[in-house]
Amino acid sequence: MEKVHAFRVFEENDQVSARQVMVPMDEVGAGEVLIKCAYSSVNYKDALAATGKGKIIRRFPLIAGIDVSGTIVDSKDETYKPGDKVIVTGYDFGVSHDGGYAEYARVPAEWVVRLPETMSLFDAMAIGTAGFTVALSVKRLEDNGINPDDGPFVVTGATGGVGNFAIDIMTSLGFDVVAVSGKPEQIEALKTLGAKQVMNRHELELDGPPLEKGQWSGAIDNVGGDMLSWLVRTTNPWGSIASVGLAGGSHFNSTVMPFILRGVSLLGITSSGCPTQYRQLLWDRLASDLAPRNLDKIVTQIIGLQQLPRVFEEMLSGKTSGRSVVEICAPE
Repeated sequence: MEKVHAFRVFEENDQVSARQVMVPMDEVGAGEVLIKCAYSSVNYKDALAATGKGKIIRRFPLIAGIDVSGTIVDSKDETYKPGDKVIVTGYDFGVSHDGGYAEYARVPAEWVVRLPETMSLFDAMAIGTAGFTVALSVKRLEDNGINPDDGPFVVTGATGGVGNFAIDIMTSLGFDVVAVSGKPEQIEALKTLGAKQVMNRHELELDGPPLEKGQWSGAIDNVGGDMLSWLVRTTNPWGSIASVGLAGGSHFNSTVMPFILRGVSLLGITSSGCPTQYRQLLWDRLASDLAPRNLDKIVTQIIGLQQLPRVFEEMLSGKTSGRSVVEICAPE
C-alpha cells in the first residue's frame, strides 16, 4: 500500500512527542472525501497539541494540523468531485480525527468548504483558522450592534496570527484599533497593519476595582486571564468583547457589575465549533469585504513539515509573530 509523508503525534511512556513519518494511505483519516493537501498552517492550538502542553489531542497516534487547503482527488459524496479546490478547518480535524499535516487527508463531506474563486490555496492557509476566527468574531460583533463610531476598539495578543488579522480587518471596517502587545519591537509592524495606537501590556494595571473608566467600544481578546478581566472592567456601556484565546491563562475573574450596570457583552468564539451554515459564508467574506489587506506582511515564514517542532517551541515561548504557512504539496 502506498505510504505518504505525515507529521504524527504519539503518546509513548506517558510522554507526548511528534515527528514526521510515513503512513499508509488508509491511515490519513476517515470520510467520503480524499484531499491532496497543498498547504496547512501553524496555530497556537497546533503547538499545544503536538507538544503535549495542552490536552488537545483525544487519541494517539494522530496526524496533527487543524487546517488544510488542497484539491479533491476522490469523493464518494456527489456534492464534490475530483479537481475541486477546498478548505477544511475546525470540527475534530487534528484533534480526534487525523489532520492536515500530511500529503493527503480524508474527511467527512460536511467538513469541506469550497475555496472561494478569488482566493488561492496558499492564501486560504495564510488566513486559516486565525483569520477565520476573526471573521467569526466580526459576525458576532456585528450581530451585537457594534459600530465604528462607538469609539476605540482593542485587540490583545496583537502580534499573533489572530491579532494581526484582527487589526487588519477591523481597521478595514473603519474602527480605530488600539493594539495591546508585550513586544515593543513590533510597534511599527502593528501600526503598518493599521493600529492607531500600541499599548505595552507590561505597563497596564490589570488589577483594579469592579468598574473602571470606560474606554473601548469593544475588543477581540486573544489572551484571556487577567487581560480579559481588565477589558470587561474598562469597556464602554453596550460594548462587546469577543473572547477567542487563552494565551494568558484560562482563568477569568470579574463581577456582574459591568454586565448589569453597563450592558457589556462577552461573546464566546469557537472556530472549531462554528455552525456549518456559517462556514462558507464567512470564507466567502474573507475573499471579499473581510479580505485581509496585508496578507504579505502577516505571513512571516513558509516552512515544511520537518520544521514544525522548531516553530511550535518558538510559538509557545512567545518568539513568533504573524503566521507560519506549512507547504506540503504546493500546486504547480
